[in-house]
Amino acid sequence: MSSLQLSLAGIGALTLGAVVVYNYWTSRKNEPRQADPQIEPVASTPDTLPEASAQTEPILTDDFSSLPQPDRKPQLDALIDVIATIEVDHPVSGDAALAALPVTRRVGTKPFHVEGCSDLSGEWEALVAGRRYSAFQAGVQLANRVGALNNIEFSEFVVKTQAFADAVGGAANFSDMLEEVARARELDQFASAHDAQLSFTLCASASAWSPGYIQQHAARLGFVAGVIPGRMVLPAAVAGLPPILSLTFDTQAAMADDPALSAIRECSLSLDVPQIAREDQPFGRLREVARLLAEHMDGVVTDGNGQMLGEDVLDQIANDLHQLYDALDARELSAGTPQARRLFS
Repeated sequence: MSSLQLSLAGIGALTLGAVVVYNYWTSRKNEPRQADPQIEPVASTPDTLPEASAQTEPILTDDFSSLPQPDRKPQLDALIDVIATIEVDHPVSGDAALAALPVTRRVGTKPFHVEGCSDLSGEWEALVAGRRYSAFQAGVQLANRVGALNNIEFSEFVVKTQAFADAVGGAANFSDMLEEVARARELDQFASAHDAQLSFTLCASASAWSPGYIQQHAARLGFVAGVIPGRMVLPAAVAGLPPILSLTFDTQAAMADDPALSAIRECSLSLDVPQIAREDQPFGRLREVARLLAEHMDGVVTDGNGQMLGEDVLDQIANDLHQLYDALDARELSAGTPQARRLFS
Protein backbone atom coordinates (compact mmCIF):
# COMPACT_ATOMS: atom_id res chain seq x y z
CA MET A 1 0.00 0.00 0.00
CA SER A 2 1.43 3.37 -1.02
CA SER A 3 2.06 6.20 1.43
CA LEU A 4 -0.79 8.15 -0.21
CA GLN A 5 -3.22 5.30 0.43
CA LEU A 6 -2.04 5.01 4.02
CA SER A 7 -2.53 8.75 4.54
CA LEU A 8 -6.03 8.65 3.07
CA ALA A 9 -6.91 5.66 5.23
CA GLY A 10 -5.65 7.46 8.31
CA ILE A 11 -7.61 10.60 7.48
CA GLY A 12 -10.74 8.48 6.91
CA ALA A 13 -10.32 6.76 10.26
CA LEU A 14 -9.87 10.09 12.03
CA THR A 15 -12.92 11.51 10.28
CA LEU A 16 -15.04 8.49 11.19
CA GLY A 17 -13.84 8.72 14.79
CA ALA A 18 -14.66 12.42 14.90
CA VAL A 19 -18.17 11.73 13.56
CA VAL A 20 -18.75 9.03 16.17
CA VAL A 21 -17.53 11.29 18.99
CA TYR A 22 -19.63 14.20 17.70
CA ASN A 23 -22.77 12.06 17.46
CA TYR A 24 -22.18 10.74 20.97
CA TRP A 25 -21.66 14.29 22.31
CA THR A 26 -24.77 15.54 20.51
CA SER A 27 -26.82 12.63 21.84
CA ARG A 28 -25.64 13.29 25.39
CA LYS A 29 -26.27 17.01 25.02
CA ASN A 30 -29.83 16.52 23.78
CA GLU A 31 -30.69 13.82 26.32
CA PRO A 32 -33.28 15.14 28.79
CA ARG A 33 -31.99 15.74 32.29
CA GLN A 34 -33.06 13.10 34.77
CA ALA A 35 -34.06 13.30 38.43
CA ASP A 36 -31.36 12.54 40.98
CA PRO A 37 -31.92 8.89 41.98
CA GLN A 38 -30.32 9.54 45.36
CA ILE A 39 -32.95 12.11 46.37
CA GLU A 40 -36.61 11.26 46.65
CA PRO A 41 -38.92 14.12 45.50
CA VAL A 42 -40.61 14.51 48.90
CA ALA A 43 -42.84 17.56 49.23
CA SER A 44 -41.99 19.64 52.27
CA THR A 45 -42.06 23.24 53.40
CA PRO A 46 -39.57 25.14 51.18
CA ASP A 47 -37.26 26.95 53.58
CA THR A 48 -35.73 28.79 50.64
CA LEU A 49 -38.92 30.75 50.00
CA PRO A 50 -39.14 33.85 52.20
CA GLU A 51 -42.94 33.86 52.14
CA ALA A 52 -43.35 30.13 52.72
CA SER A 53 -42.70 30.01 56.45
CA ALA A 54 -44.03 27.43 58.86
CA GLN A 55 -46.79 29.90 59.68
CA THR A 56 -48.26 29.77 56.18
CA GLU A 57 -47.23 26.41 54.71
CA PRO A 58 -47.90 23.01 56.29
CA ILE A 59 -45.49 20.09 56.20
CA LEU A 60 -46.96 18.04 53.39
CA THR A 61 -47.58 14.34 53.89
CA ASP A 62 -50.03 11.83 52.45
CA ASP A 63 -52.39 12.60 55.36
CA PHE A 64 -54.13 15.96 54.99
CA SER A 65 -56.48 15.40 57.93
CA SER A 66 -54.15 17.31 60.25
CA LEU A 67 -54.39 20.51 58.20
CA PRO A 68 -56.71 23.32 59.32
CA GLN A 69 -60.18 23.06 57.83
CA PRO A 70 -62.10 25.94 56.18
CA ASP A 71 -64.94 27.52 58.13
CA ARG A 72 -68.35 25.96 57.49
CA LYS A 73 -70.33 29.09 56.67
CA PRO A 74 -73.50 29.58 54.63
CA GLN A 75 -72.73 29.96 50.94
CA LEU A 76 -75.45 32.36 49.87
CA ASP A 77 -74.58 36.06 49.99
CA ALA A 78 -76.76 38.89 48.70
CA LEU A 79 -73.60 40.51 47.34
CA ILE A 80 -73.27 37.93 44.56
CA ASP A 81 -76.49 35.90 44.69
CA VAL A 82 -80.15 36.30 43.85
CA ILE A 83 -81.90 35.01 46.98
CA ALA A 84 -85.51 33.85 47.28
CA THR A 85 -86.94 33.21 50.74
CA ILE A 86 -89.20 30.22 51.42
CA GLU A 87 -91.56 30.34 54.39
CA VAL A 88 -93.01 27.17 55.92
CA ASP A 89 -95.82 26.76 58.46
CA HIS A 90 -94.06 24.02 60.41
CA PRO A 91 -90.40 22.95 60.75
CA VAL A 92 -89.23 20.59 58.00
CA SER A 93 -86.74 17.78 58.52
CA GLY A 94 -83.37 17.94 56.81
CA ASP A 95 -84.03 14.55 55.23
CA ALA A 96 -87.24 15.82 53.58
CA ALA A 97 -85.51 19.01 52.42
CA LEU A 98 -82.61 17.07 50.90
CA ALA A 99 -85.04 14.77 49.09
CA ALA A 100 -86.79 17.82 47.62
CA LEU A 101 -83.66 19.29 46.06
CA PRO A 102 -83.40 19.25 42.24
CA VAL A 103 -81.18 16.63 40.63
CA THR A 104 -78.81 19.25 39.20
CA ARG A 105 -77.53 22.07 41.42
CA ARG A 106 -77.02 24.48 38.55
CA VAL A 107 -79.19 27.00 36.75
CA GLY A 108 -77.78 27.32 33.26
CA THR A 109 -74.11 28.05 33.89
CA LYS A 110 -74.63 29.31 37.48
CA PRO A 111 -74.50 27.42 40.80
CA PHE A 112 -77.82 26.91 42.60
CA HIS A 113 -77.98 26.45 46.40
CA VAL A 114 -80.64 25.94 49.06
CA GLU A 115 -79.99 26.68 52.74
CA GLY A 116 -82.11 26.15 55.82
CA CYS A 117 -82.62 28.18 58.99
CA SER A 118 -81.80 25.80 61.84
CA ASP A 119 -84.71 25.28 64.22
CA LEU A 120 -82.19 25.06 67.08
CA SER A 121 -79.68 27.84 66.44
CA GLY A 122 -81.65 30.13 64.15
CA GLU A 123 -78.61 30.30 61.84
CA TRP A 124 -78.58 29.67 58.09
CA GLU A 125 -76.68 26.55 57.08
CA ALA A 126 -76.31 24.01 54.30
CA LEU A 127 -78.96 21.32 54.53
CA VAL A 128 -78.02 18.39 56.77
CA ALA A 129 -79.91 15.18 57.42
CA GLY A 130 -81.23 14.83 60.96
CA ARG A 131 -81.74 18.58 61.46
CA ARG A 132 -84.99 20.56 61.39
CA TYR A 133 -85.48 23.85 59.58
CA SER A 134 -87.97 26.66 60.22
CA ALA A 135 -87.37 28.43 56.89
CA PHE A 136 -85.38 28.10 53.68
CA GLN A 137 -83.67 30.31 51.13
CA ALA A 138 -82.67 29.43 47.59
CA GLY A 139 -80.09 31.31 45.60
CA VAL A 140 -78.47 31.49 42.19
CA GLN A 141 -75.17 33.23 41.50
CA LEU A 142 -75.39 36.55 39.68
CA ALA A 143 -72.23 36.08 37.63
CA ASN A 144 -69.13 33.96 37.14
CA ARG A 145 -66.39 33.72 34.54
CA VAL A 146 -68.90 32.38 32.01
CA GLY A 147 -70.91 35.62 32.20
CA ALA A 148 -73.87 37.31 33.86
CA LEU A 149 -77.18 35.74 34.88
CA ASN A 150 -79.69 36.24 32.06
CA ASN A 151 -83.49 36.23 31.80
CA ILE A 152 -83.69 32.56 30.84
CA GLU A 153 -81.51 31.50 33.76
CA PHE A 154 -83.53 33.64 36.17
CA SER A 155 -86.72 31.95 34.94
CA GLU A 156 -85.14 28.53 35.45
CA PHE A 157 -84.15 29.61 38.96
CA VAL A 158 -87.79 30.51 39.70
CA VAL A 159 -89.01 27.12 38.40
CA LYS A 160 -86.51 25.12 40.48
CA THR A 161 -87.10 27.17 43.62
CA GLN A 162 -90.88 26.92 43.31
CA ALA A 163 -90.64 23.14 42.84
CA PHE A 164 -88.58 22.88 46.04
CA ALA A 165 -91.00 25.14 47.93
CA ASP A 166 -93.97 23.03 46.82
CA ALA A 167 -92.21 19.83 47.91
CA VAL A 168 -91.60 21.13 51.47
CA GLY A 169 -95.00 22.83 51.74
CA GLY A 170 -93.58 26.35 51.64
CA ALA A 171 -94.27 29.68 49.95
CA ALA A 172 -91.50 31.24 47.87
CA ASN A 173 -90.90 34.99 47.52
CA PHE A 174 -88.93 36.27 44.50
CA SER A 175 -87.31 39.60 43.70
CA ASP A 176 -87.85 41.46 40.42
CA MET A 177 -86.23 39.74 37.44
CA LEU A 178 -85.24 42.89 35.53
CA GLU A 179 -83.57 44.41 38.59
CA GLU A 180 -81.61 41.24 39.34
CA VAL A 181 -80.49 40.75 35.74
CA ALA A 182 -79.30 44.37 35.63
CA ARG A 183 -77.43 43.81 38.89
CA ALA A 184 -75.87 40.69 37.39
CA ARG A 185 -74.60 42.61 34.35
CA GLU A 186 -73.05 45.32 36.50
CA LEU A 187 -71.31 42.74 38.70
CA ASP A 188 -70.09 40.87 35.63
CA GLN A 189 -68.61 44.08 34.19
CA PHE A 190 -66.76 44.74 37.45
CA ALA A 191 -65.48 41.15 37.62
CA SER A 192 -64.29 41.20 34.00
CA ALA A 193 -62.33 44.40 34.62
CA HIS A 194 -60.72 43.08 37.80
CA ASP A 195 -59.88 39.49 36.91
CA ALA A 196 -56.28 38.34 36.66
CA GLN A 197 -54.76 34.94 35.91
CA LEU A 198 -50.98 35.15 35.68
CA SER A 199 -48.76 32.63 33.93
CA PHE A 200 -44.97 32.48 33.63
CA THR A 201 -43.21 30.13 31.21
CA LEU A 202 -39.98 28.47 32.31
CA CYS A 203 -37.84 27.55 29.27
CA ALA A 204 -34.80 25.28 29.21
CA SER A 205 -31.63 27.17 28.28
CA ALA A 206 -29.66 24.10 27.15
CA SER A 207 -30.60 20.47 27.73
CA ALA A 208 -34.27 19.50 27.87
CA TRP A 209 -35.86 18.17 31.05
CA SER A 210 -37.50 14.84 31.80
CA PRO A 211 -40.81 14.82 33.73
CA GLY A 212 -39.04 13.37 36.76
CA TYR A 213 -36.46 16.16 36.70
CA ILE A 214 -39.18 18.83 36.78
CA GLN A 215 -41.16 16.99 39.45
CA GLN A 216 -38.14 16.58 41.70
CA HIS A 217 -37.17 20.25 41.60
CA ALA A 218 -40.78 21.38 42.10
CA ALA A 219 -41.25 18.98 45.02
CA ARG A 220 -38.27 20.53 46.78
CA LEU A 221 -40.21 23.81 46.77
CA GLY A 222 -43.36 22.27 48.26
CA PHE A 223 -45.29 21.22 45.15
CA VAL A 224 -47.27 17.98 45.13
CA ALA A 225 -48.76 15.97 42.28
CA GLY A 226 -52.09 17.21 40.94
CA VAL A 227 -54.99 15.10 39.70
CA ILE A 228 -54.09 15.60 36.04
CA PRO A 229 -50.81 14.10 34.75
CA GLY A 230 -48.30 16.85 34.11
CA ARG A 231 -49.73 19.12 36.80
CA MET A 232 -48.35 19.93 40.25
CA VAL A 233 -49.73 22.33 42.83
CA LEU A 234 -48.47 24.27 45.83
CA PRO A 235 -51.25 23.59 48.38
CA ALA A 236 -52.85 26.20 50.59
CA ALA A 237 -52.27 26.01 54.34
CA VAL A 238 -55.97 25.22 54.83
CA ALA A 239 -57.34 21.95 53.44
CA GLY A 240 -60.04 22.40 50.82
CA LEU A 241 -58.90 25.82 49.61
CA PRO A 242 -57.54 26.35 46.08
CA PRO A 243 -53.80 25.74 45.56
CA ILE A 244 -51.63 28.83 45.76
CA LEU A 245 -49.70 28.06 42.57
CA SER A 246 -49.88 25.51 39.76
CA LEU A 247 -47.09 24.06 37.63
CA THR A 248 -47.93 22.31 34.37
CA PHE A 249 -45.97 20.58 31.63
CA ASP A 250 -46.73 18.33 28.65
CA THR A 251 -49.42 15.83 29.69
CA GLN A 252 -48.44 13.38 26.94
CA ALA A 253 -44.85 13.37 28.18
CA ALA A 254 -46.02 12.66 31.72
CA MET A 255 -48.15 9.74 30.47
CA ALA A 256 -45.49 8.24 28.16
CA ASP A 257 -44.58 4.56 28.54
CA ASP A 258 -41.09 5.65 29.58
CA PRO A 259 -41.34 9.27 30.83
CA ALA A 260 -37.56 9.37 31.32
CA LEU A 261 -37.18 9.50 27.53
CA SER A 262 -39.59 12.44 27.16
CA ALA A 263 -37.83 15.71 26.40
CA ILE A 264 -39.58 18.79 27.79
CA ARG A 265 -38.28 22.25 26.99
CA GLU A 266 -40.79 24.36 28.90
CA CYS A 267 -43.29 24.32 31.74
CA SER A 268 -45.73 26.90 33.09
CA LEU A 269 -46.26 28.42 36.52
CA SER A 270 -49.64 30.02 37.09
CA LEU A 271 -51.53 32.02 39.71
CA ASP A 272 -55.29 32.63 39.80
CA VAL A 273 -55.15 36.00 41.58
CA PRO A 274 -58.75 36.38 42.92
CA GLN A 275 -58.69 32.85 44.34
CA ILE A 276 -55.79 33.43 46.76
CA ALA A 277 -55.78 35.80 49.72
CA ARG A 278 -53.61 38.89 49.43
CA GLU A 279 -52.06 38.12 52.83
CA ASP A 280 -50.56 34.91 51.42
CA GLN A 281 -48.37 37.04 49.10
CA PRO A 282 -49.02 34.71 46.15
CA PHE A 283 -47.30 36.86 43.53
CA GLY A 284 -44.16 37.13 45.63
CA ARG A 285 -44.15 33.37 45.93
CA LEU A 286 -44.78 32.92 42.20
CA ARG A 287 -41.87 35.22 41.47
CA GLU A 288 -39.52 33.45 43.88
CA VAL A 289 -40.50 29.94 42.75
CA ALA A 290 -39.89 30.92 39.12
CA ARG A 291 -36.49 32.37 40.03
CA LEU A 292 -35.40 29.31 41.99
CA LEU A 293 -36.56 26.82 39.37
CA ALA A 294 -34.82 28.77 36.61
CA GLU A 295 -31.63 28.90 38.67
CA HIS A 296 -31.61 25.23 39.65
CA MET A 297 -32.86 23.81 36.32
CA ASP A 298 -30.78 26.04 34.02
CA GLY A 299 -33.76 27.85 32.53
CA VAL A 300 -35.12 31.32 31.89
CA VAL A 301 -38.44 32.90 32.88
CA THR A 302 -40.52 34.33 30.02
CA ASP A 303 -44.06 35.50 29.30
CA GLY A 304 -46.43 33.67 26.97
CA ASN A 305 -44.76 35.27 23.93
CA GLY A 306 -41.28 34.10 24.83
CA GLN A 307 -40.09 37.49 26.09
CA MET A 308 -37.82 37.29 29.13
CA LEU A 309 -39.29 38.85 32.26
CA GLY A 310 -36.90 41.29 33.87
CA GLU A 311 -37.12 42.66 37.38
CA ASP A 312 -38.61 45.95 36.15
CA VAL A 313 -41.48 44.12 34.43
CA LEU A 314 -42.11 41.99 37.51
CA ASP A 315 -42.12 45.09 39.72
CA GLN A 316 -44.73 46.70 37.46
CA ILE A 317 -46.91 43.58 37.66
CA ALA A 318 -46.65 43.72 41.46
CA ASN A 319 -47.77 47.36 41.47
CA ASP A 320 -50.72 46.59 39.20
CA LEU A 321 -51.76 43.76 41.50
CA HIS A 322 -51.76 46.07 44.52
CA GLN A 323 -54.28 48.29 42.73
CA LEU A 324 -56.39 45.29 41.76
CA TYR A 325 -56.41 44.03 45.36
CA ASP A 326 -57.48 47.48 46.57
CA ALA A 327 -60.38 47.55 44.10
CA LEU A 328 -61.55 44.09 45.20
CA ASP A 329 -61.31 45.11 48.86
CA ALA A 330 -63.37 48.24 48.20
CA ARG A 331 -66.10 46.11 46.59
CA GLU A 332 -66.08 43.69 49.57
CA LEU A 333 -64.85 40.97 47.24
CA SER A 334 -61.34 40.60 48.63
CA ALA A 335 -59.17 37.99 46.93
CA GLY A 336 -59.38 34.62 48.61
CA THR A 337 -62.78 35.18 50.24
CA PRO A 338 -65.55 32.65 49.52
CA GLN A 339 -67.45 35.32 47.53
CA ALA A 340 -64.43 36.13 45.35
CA ARG A 341 -63.63 32.45 44.77
CA ARG A 342 -67.20 31.85 43.62
CA LEU A 343 -67.42 34.96 41.46
CA PHE A 344 -64.10 34.32 39.74
CA SER A 345 -64.75 30.69 38.86
